[in-house]
Amino acid sequence: MEIGVFATFMSPIGTPEVIGDFAQRAEDAGLDALWMGEHVVLFDEMEFGYPGTADGKVPVPQGGGLLDTVGTFGYVAACTKRIRLGTGVTLIPQRNPVYTAKEFATLDWLSKGRMDLGIGVGWCKEEVEACGYTFEDRGARCDEFLDVMKLLWTEREATYDGQHVSISKARMDPKPVQTPHVPIVVGGHKRRSLRRAAQYGNGWYGFRLTPEQLKPILEQLDLALEKEGRSREGYRIFVTPTDEDEATIAQFAELGVDQLVLQLGSQRPHKIDQRLPQLEKYVRFAKSL
Repeated sequence: MEIGVFATFMSPIGTPEVIGDFAQRAEDAGLDALWMGEHVVLFDEMEFGYPGTADGKVPVPQGGGLLDTVGTFGYVAACTKRIRLGTGVTLIPQRNPVYTAKEFATLDWLSKGRMDLGIGVGWCKEEVEACGYTFEDRGARCDEFLDVMKLLWTEREATYDGQHVSISKARMDPKPVQTPHVPIVVGGHKRRSLRRAAQYGNGWYGFRLTPEQLKPILEQLDLALEKEGRSREGYRIFVTPTDEDEATIAQFAELGVDQLVLQLGSQRPHKIDQRLPQLEKYVRFAKSL
């Protein structure tokens, strides 16, 4: 089993020096992937709270914010040679699909085929609306946008006429290095998300789960894949666990998880110095399973 690290960088701590140094050290430590999350704007008051914290707030430093994933991964790709780069997750239904296809094809081109596009529909209504879209139909819009992106990545000329997007004989180059396209990893635990993962995904990403929580979700995913005439053969499972130790890692491996994406935690340099040896230990253990 592989070990990745979730390290969404934030200002003002996430300087070019901190990010570049961490990316190189993570690669040297044997980590298989570096993942980052996405939020373009934040709000003090939200209709729906962030599901990852008790108070419903996105944990960012005072006066800071999340760095853009596309720009940051371009920088990380230049600082590294081997480690894969994944988004956990890109909020597809609040983005322009043509620009998104171009950005990730370019990242795949410049990184020599190291991108994984983790995608989700998002939970922050205010953010979706700030990007110019409506919140309630974001799932249907996500599906159409994924259709368009895959066409742009794989066809010489892409034509699509949907409810939310329409293009005619559009050419996009360069194509992604990976074939048939940048791998799509669908995040989310609900049935709609698992349906999307089975229909569009090359993999599925579960966030903050225990082995006990993961098992029934994988059973639902297997059913969704079966309805699409697919199976987990060649399909990748990524999970960020709620807790980590060697026994838990072994349990996830037994369930068929391909990559555990462990959280970096604090991005302060002295905390990174403490965290990297722990991650390197888990890399060695996972490869021994």
